[in-house]
Amino acid sequence: MKGTRVSTAPFDVHRPVAHLRPPRNWINDPNGLVHHDGHYHVCYQYNPYGSDHANMHWGHFRSPDLISWEPLPIALTPTPGGEDADGCFSGNAVSDGDRLVAFYSAHRQERPQHQLITTAISRDGGLTFHPRGDLLIPEPPDGTTMYRDPYVWQDGNSWRMLVGAALADGRAAALLYDSPDLQTWTYRGPFCAGAPEPLGDRGLLTGEGWECPQYLPAADGRGALILSAWYERDGPHGVLVLAGEERGGVFEAGPPQLLDHGPDFYAPALLRAPGGRWLLWGWSWEARDKEWSAAEGWAGTLTVPREIELTEDGRIYQRPAAELLALRGERTVHASGLALNSAPVDLGEVGRSFDLTARLEATGKAGLRLVTAADGSEYSDILLDADAGQLVVDRDHASLDPRAHGGTYTMPCPSGQPVDVRVVVDHSIAEIFLSTGQVLNVRFYPVGEGPWRLQAHTAPGAQLTYTIDAWQLLPLEIKESSTDTPTEKGRAA
Repeated sequence: MKGTRVSTAPFDVHRPVAHLRPPRNWINDPNGLVHHDGHYHVCYQYNPYGSDHANMHWGHFRSPDLISWEPLPIALTPTPGGEDADGCFSGNAVSDGDRLVAFYSAHRQERPQHQLITTAISRDGGLTFHPRGDLLIPEPPDGTTMYRDPYVWQDGNSWRMLVGAALADGRAAALLYDSPDLQTWTYRGPFCAGAPEPLGDRGLLTGEGWECPQYLPAADGRGALILSAWYERDGPHGVLVLAGEERGGVFEAGPPQLLDHGPDFYAPALLRAPGGRWLLWGWSWEARDKEWSAAEGWAGTLTVPREIELTEDGRIYQRPAAELLALRGERTVHASGLALNSAPVDLGEVGRSFDLTARLEATGKAGLRLVTAADGSEYSDILLDADAGQLVVDRDHASLDPRAHGGTYTMPCPSGQPVDVRVVVDHSIAEIFLSTGQVLNVRFYPVGEGPWRLQAHTAPGAQLTYTIDAWQLLPLEIKESSTDTPTEKGRAA
């Protein structure tokens, strides 16, 4: 592959190399995802000064191919005394002729739950953005107790916008606006609203407010809303999908679905790619104590880009973007066979970043174990529970360091037949994709004296038929950047 793979930060065994993030400091929500003038643009919530959630700017990468990435100057910087003085919070961007137009939440501490909407424009391919200065939408609609995170898309000859909200009557909502020119916006009312209800086997609720609304259109008028469930007291929870159809400016949705079944995924954002393809990135937060992250000088990563679509029967289907196959290096594991009677079968060694495909057929509970300590005391399990019809991810033994979080997480999978799984592991993040289109994202922090090795693992009385291949996962190509430091204007006090 052409280009060099470089890092400007000290080596850290837990910092991902094939997932997009800057070398240091805090990141959270992906923002401003857009394809413009031959490049994919990915921005993200970024604190240039530390590893905590503060001083929110928009960091910025662009790429021609999703593999080679160029760090660009910081896209959005808070304006001292301005409408966004306390942070340029989340939003999106659109390509409009020769312009990139970023829409974002202008944060002021005196109105913490009402982050009003403003814009910034770039005419040089994203190298510089010029803020509007005043607010695009100066007041939230009456009856909102939370308001933030614009999502703008083109619909024929006009433009539409969703804004995440919580309503005074207790419902979460995505509010709808439209515009002929990206300048003048008319409020049309709630596009979709609903009261909190249980979602998934972890007892998640669908939120008293919805952050980062995204709209995924499909054929014949159908579509899907992607919504991040938020609570005023507890903050962010999971991400839900509502599939349905718009009628008269109102989105009529079916029952909620989980977009990702893991514990460490939030605030995903969509990008409309060439050829009618839709891509999605999410934020994967840390699952370790803050003091540990602070000592390492970074926190948070974006997921790998996922191709996403709405199926004819109303399900969301996700898979890793096809371009990620270019990151496969040497094949390190190729194995097939039968495991039974609780006797683990060693399959081979893998590095800290690998891409794995497996066809598994189990009776009872059986699957894969990633052993990360030489004595076997540190390991993570990805198992099929054939009786329950679930894939089970257990990270309770994934780190010998007690500052790492544990937990067991599940997602539905077929039973009584082979199950095809793809697992992308990158130092401290694992993304598990089923051929049914479901995903489970999880963070983990091995500290054991490796090498890492894979095993076929079975519970008592279970058996596993397996075919497994694993490849080295190469780092993204990140160009050197001389624009890593924000200007004095944006420096924190």
